Amino acid sequence: MRVLMLGWEFPPHISGGLGTACLGLARGLAHDGVAVRFVVPRAWGDEDARHAEVIGADTVPLPRATPSDRQAGRSGNPPGQAGGSGFSTAAEPADTERAEVLALERLVAEVPLSSRDAELLRRMARRVELLAVDSALRPYLTPQGYAERLAALGSASSPAAPASSGAGTRGGDPEIGAGTASLPSGGSAIGDVLGRSATGESANRPEPDPEPPSPTALRFEGGYGPSLIDEVGRYARVVAELARGQDFDLVHAHDWMTYPAGMLAAAVSGRPLVAHVHATEHDRSGDNPNPQVHEIERLGMLAADRVICVSHFVAATVRERYGVPADRIRVLHNAVTLAEESEAFHAVKLDDVPIVLFLGRVTYQKGPDYFLEAARRVVAIEPRVNFVISGTGDLLPGVIERAAAMGLARHVHFTGFLRGRDVERMYALADVYVMPSVSEPFGISPLEAMALDVPVIVSRQSGVSEVIQSALKFDFWDVDDLANKILAVLRRPAMREQLATEGGEEARRMRWDIRGRRLHEIYRELRS
Repeated sequence: MRVLMLGWEFPPHISGGLGTACLGLARGLAHDGVAVRFVVPRAWGDEDARHAEVIGADTVPLPRATPSDRQAGRSGNPPGQAGGSGFSTAAEPADTERAEVLALERLVAEVPLSSRDAELLRRMARRVELLAVDSALRPYLTPQGYAERLAALGSASSPAAPASSGAGTRGGDPEIGAGTASLPSGGSAIGDVLGRSATGESANRPEPDPEPPSPTALRFEGGYGPSLIDEVGRYARVVAELARGQDFDLVHAHDWMTYPAGMLAAAVSGRPLVAHVHATEHDRSGDNPNPQVHEIERLGMLAADRVICVSHFVAATVRERYGVPADRIRVLHNAVTLAEESEAFHAVKLDDVPIVLFLGRVTYQKGPDYFLEAARRVVAIEPRVNFVISGTGDLLPGVIERAAAMGLARHVHFTGFLRGRDVERMYALADVYVMPSVSEPFGISPLEAMALDVPVIVSRQSGVSEVIQSALKFDFWDVDDLANKILAVLRRPAMREQLATEGGEEARRMRWDIRGRRLHEIYRELRS
């Protein structure tokens, strides 16, 4: 079996558990004889490609619109069709940006309507319209970038072409500019993403050369910066083009950033789509989800033939908040890279300086404020205890300030983001690892700590708490209970030893090859 797998991270360039899980699943699938072609936004050249062929979207050349495309655009029909597709173009593109919008329009319009996604594509055409407007403004421009763009436009030799007299109308209003492209549903985020990002531009990139329609690769930062939504759209365009020329059995998309790409790839190829939910916007943002991201998630899950959730905790959210039918949901817990495979580092602990570790993104979802509250209670009883927060995130500056304001400056230490061997060293130095997450879809880090024989305390509001027995558990809001459990582990060597030994044995049974075998079974459901 051959799988086109889509993900935003792949080790060693990761920001959390997503990339780790993607590598683990690729490894498990390879162990079960499945060939994986993994597409990331940006390939750095040092990805672990032993178990998957890694392709950077930034290396894939895309064809630009040809004169025949533009002629087809003027007639209102995609190339090779007599009409009635639902896509229309009122004017010749004035520049390469508009030409590339047409290229995406052609890509979607050429999908055979006999495919599984025919009705979805008709909704795409009916309900979302992209109108090109002459403007120097682009999303996320800096003042310098805006000035450069204005200067470039001012020196342009040819003005935008006027709308042709053959422009059609819809609802009595003349169609404007380059016409339509894009994805579903009324005001849908995915439609906006693909339409706005079809040009392949980045925030501060100079205007592309409008000369011959030679293939060109799009640019990607490959992270989670302010242009993320733009990159999601460009990534979708590249993956759709890849899907036209690749031979594979199904599409597997990891998390919302790849759902638009997965939907297009499945539509273009007629292959089944698997949407893998590692976290939802409700997990990340609590009661204030980003509506655009939520809509992308919802549409991606509803378009999928199978929705894989990393825990029953996530599966409940997917059913209740996204309306996914239960018969399409499968739960596949994460696993851990075994310490033997990663050459675990064993540090010499200082008995008189106990260390309590928080390792993860410093965000609302991870509960760093509850960690600080527990730290204050522990230090009041055991002043020799030190607390370490390893990671970065939007709450980090505030957490640092709050630790100082709470009088914990000498007891709470911040390491910044760690990776590779530094993560192992940090685990090895810790006497206990705490994951106080408010809403944790799974949480691989407790398994990593357990595999290195570190006692673990996790919140019950986490997916990993479903599968581990050799750990202490608490409700994230109960900081008194957390403080008591930390003190118990530090004060009772026998308890600490039991948690470390039994936890290590338990974690070592959670292997990626077992998860890969189960994932292969889910794939086979879609082929039967």
